[in-house]
Amino acid sequence: MKMSFILFISALVVFNVNAQTNNPTLATQKNQKIQVLNFGTFHFGTTPDANSTEFDEEDEKSQKEVRALSKMLATFKPTIICVEALPEENEQLNLLYQQFVKNPEKLITSGGETSMVAFDVARLNNIEKIYGIDNKMNYNYSVGDFFESSPDYTNAIDSETYLEITNTPFKDYPEIAALDEQYETLSLIDKLRLINHPVKLDASINANADKLLYVGSENNFEGADNAAVFYHRNMKIYSNLNRIKMDENDRVFILMGSAHTAFLREFIQRSPKFEMVDTLDYLKK
Repeated sequence: MKMSFILFISALVVFNVNAQTNNPTLATQKNQKIQVLNFGTFHFGTTPDANSTEFDEEDEKSQKEVRALSKMLATFKPTIICVEALPEENEQLNLLYQQFVKNPEKLITSGGETSMVAFDVARLNNIEKIYGIDNKMNYNYSVGDFFESSPDYTNAIDSETYLEITNTPFKDYPEIAALDEQYETLSLIDKLRLINHPVKLDASINANADKLLYVGSENNFEGADNAAVFYHRNMKIYSNLNRIKMDENDRVFILMGSAHTAFLREFIQRSPKFEMVDTLDYLKK
């Protein structure tokens, strides 16, 4: 009796596998997620972020690199483009985009990576409208450094781990560490390959939020409180993405600062709605 039950279960499993394999409806359902190219960048021009990259957006060589980048990203063939701008700025953003469409020979640099990269990718794919999905929230990402440098405050949680993450973020990844040390000497494309590497994206979450979980005074959670604000901001960004009406036939290109890209990657990986393509496939030499 026991053996018959085992054989029955085995046959049922085989039947289900074969049914799924031979059923075109089920096979189609598996592939109905919305494809997303979730692309992280440094901010062109001035930035309020803690770290910045030397990049002259008016330089002819820089503009040629940007054009080459846009052509690479445009091969994804997006139908929807989302950028690091507030939704309430969409009208102004798209007026600027239409200005570029009328005169595409000259890149618009005033909007940084949005007007230089996103506008050109949109133009190359005949997209009519670009969406801002950002949400602004103030938080203090320097609270850990304040605790470590102030003579009046002591980090009562875990100073050792905080400093390790701060000073040697790629301790277990020597190849990434070597590239990171050479960062300013890399070409634009190579910088962006590094920025979008999964290890670098994880490090971005650590640098902007998670390392603060090792910081705080004796009876308080100053680090965690500030990290929570940054998590909250990125949750709102993801919610703004989900406000946009789309279906499985759409292809979404998201261009944001790499810390937001890293958080969106975490949300999208668990989503029943979206499926990320490999960003590095669109940055091949």
